[in-house]
Amino acid sequence: MWLYLAAFVGLYYLLHWYRERQVVSHLQDKYVFITGCDSGFGNLLARQLDARGLRVLAACLTEKGAEQLRGQTSDRLETVTLDVTKME
Repeated sequence: MWLYLAAFVGLYYLLHWYRERQVVSHLQDKYVFITGCDSGFGNLLARQLDARGLRVLAACLTEKGAEQLRGQTSDRLETVTLDVTKME
């Protein structure tokens, strides 16, 4: 019984250690494409990733939302106007 418990706890810590080691290197060279950046979660995520040094392609529904986001972020963030509700 104790041997199984020790093996389970050991396996848990081994998997936890392995997951913590999985890190994406060279974040400054990576691009992220995010939709829905006018407001809400998409806007917050775009600003946070820009602050962390990633290059962000932010898709906004309106030009007004794109301008506001551009004003709050660095030159690493590029905005595009995109309506994901239409197939065209």
